[in-house]
Amino acid sequence: MVDHDMTPALENGRLSKVEPAYLRALRLRALRRAAWMRSLWAQDGSSTQGLAITEADVNRILTDPAEMAAAEEAFYRADAEARQYTLEIAEWERAAAGDERWQRLTAEFGLSTEERDLLALALAVESDPWWRRVCGYLHDDASASQATLWLASGLYGWTREVRLGPSSPLVRWHMAQPAEGVANPWAAASPWTADPQLLRWLVEGQAADGVLGMHAQWLRVEWPCLYPETLAAMKNSLVAIGRRQRVSVEIEIAGPKGAGRGTLAAQLCASLGIALLAVDAQALAQMEGSAAGERVQRAVRLARLCGGAVLWRDADALDAKVLKAARREIGLSFYATAVSLAWGADRRVARLSYSLPRLTQRVRCELWRQEGGGPVPRTVADSPLLPEEIAAAARASAGEQAVALTCHTLLHSAPGDLLQAVPLPYEWDDIVLPEQLRRHLEELESQVRLRNAVLEDWGFERLTPLGRGISALFAGPSGTGKTMAAQVMARSLGLALRRVDLSAVVNKYIGETEKHLKQVFDACERDSVILFFDEADALFGQRTQVKDAHDRFANIEINYLLQRMEQFDGLAILATNRKEDLDKAFLRRLRFLIDFLPPGVAERRVLWRKALPERTPEGLELLEEGIQWEKLASQLDLTGAAIKAAALRAAFLACEERSRIGMRHIVAGVRREMQKQGRILRANDLEEPA
Repeated sequence: MVDHDMTPALENGRLSKVEPAYLRALRLRALRRAAWMRSLWAQDGSSTQGLAITEADVNRILTDPAEMAAAEEAFYRADAEARQYTLEIAEWERAAAGDERWQRLTAEFGLSTEERDLLALALAVESDPWWRRVCGYLHDDASASQATLWLASGLYGWTREVRLGPSSPLVRWHMAQPAEGVANPWAAASPWTADPQLLRWLVEGQAADGVLGMHAQWLRVEWPCLYPETLAAMKNSLVAIGRRQRVSVEIEIAGPKGAGRGTLAAQLCASLGIALLAVDAQALAQMEGSAAGERVQRAVRLARLCGGAVLWRDADALDAKVLKAARREIGLSFYATAVSLAWGADRRVARLSYSLPRLTQRVRCELWRQEGGGPVPRTVADSPLLPEEIAAAARASAGEQAVALTCHTLLHSAPGDLLQAVPLPYEWDDIVLPEQLRRHLEELESQVRLRNAVLEDWGFERLTPLGRGISALFAGPSGTGKTMAAQVMARSLGLALRRVDLSAVVNKYIGETEKHLKQVFDACERDSVILFFDEADALFGQRTQVKDAHDRFANIEINYLLQRMEQFDGLAILATNRKEDLDKAFLRRLRFLIDFLPPGVAERRVLWRKALPERTPEGLELLEEGIQWEKLASQLDLTGAAIKAAALRAAFLACEERSRIGMRHIVAGVRREMQKQGRILRANDLEEPA
């Protein structure tokens, strides 16, 4: 773990109160200046100094400034006390030249000599309220109790007139600024105030800014590198840029929140030996007026003072103009975004962009063990969890079911009423299918189970550049077991089954269908679910020739569906009883095309036996003697759904008669089911016993 400790130095458990050398030198300059002023007042011989305007005051004020400056210099050379002050000033200013923080501040932000002097005076007033009285005394005006350009000029002996404005680094970087409410803030006599947060860093070494509060924090590297290839690519790019030119470098790291964007940036900074300040750009975006811009500048200032880089978390939430103002102001900055920011080129800024890949199963398992989660649950191994989600699940670990529930809560994003949960009451033993169809379904399940091993461990992900998802079409007449097969597969895989509500998805208004489909796919992208499109021909029908605007937009919807199906990173099952109506280009892009045919005699025999158990759960006899199983299976061409419905109807008829289920009840149930299909049960179809 790399810990960038930015706490202030302590002496015997308390903050050091030793005065910095540049403030000590300023104190001596003030003492020397006070001695000079006392000598002038002594020459006047007035006892009303500061209380009235005397003739001597007027004469002194109107004396040629060059003559007065020469007289002051002569006094400093002639007066013994002033000479001693001059010697001590030189000594302390040499010490100030070795003050690392003070020199870093003035050099890093390009302060002129005069700006540095004014800042020192303003900091002195901020550090000690008694300095206000000193300023009033040296101004010869008790009401002028702040730092001014005029006073700084006299204390430091400026040889030129200085005028500062909004472009001064002192103002731009919020180090010092004219006091609020001043009519002419840039006048020589206007009072200036220093930023107390800057003083804390200079005097105490506090690498924090109270104005930023919790919106800016120094990052620690707590996890091992989850993206070693991306980290290596960033380091190589920085080396190449450094060899070629000296420019500011911006590194954009795109990925979902919780993917470890900040950790990766901190790991890069740790390898460079610098600290990383993370700023919550989303919180700044909610601030009004110029507050966001000020905090952006303060964050950059703090990072530069500490020789570090800055990371803008959720940078896409902040106004690009606000962030753009901070460009080129720091050597290295990071932008953690969900999507890439569309900024224009800048020849003074080298911009790099990286997208975080999804975590492999191996990395997820390693991270789970590191977080103290113990044996890796199947949900963690198979679900596309983010690092923060794995840590959260590990903290809440209380058994396999609890972890699965936590993961589902983290991954699930409900898109309103567009999806419906489908119950999973069936297992493989409950479904009756031809052997070839069953093997096809088992192959599909096997690919879902082994996807991570084949794509990640064996390196076959290169063959699926558009997405890792698996899509399958279940085609066949109604009642042949398509929905039941999806339920069986979901339960066997330990996944939830979500049916797409086509009545809510399909919309006659242009663009609304795509919007709804995006919500559906986004909601299921990371959740451990199977996405089930029933009657898929309503969505994935043949693309038509463009005759009007509606045809054109209908084709756009199909194209969008094709694209999202390829990109979808989960299992999608589509069911249809009109396979011939589906777009051929769409069919070619599906990995599995599984045809469900009506059951044959052997399957119908098993279906009738499963639908009509011989005993109740309590063990009572349920069927009469003489059930003609072979005739039911061989002479009645019914689907599995029809057989179940007929058996259920027979049970109700028998219960109404308070008798066991007999052939008469079964025949009555079959007759009703065939009538629903527009068919008639003829006498030779199945003879009804007397």
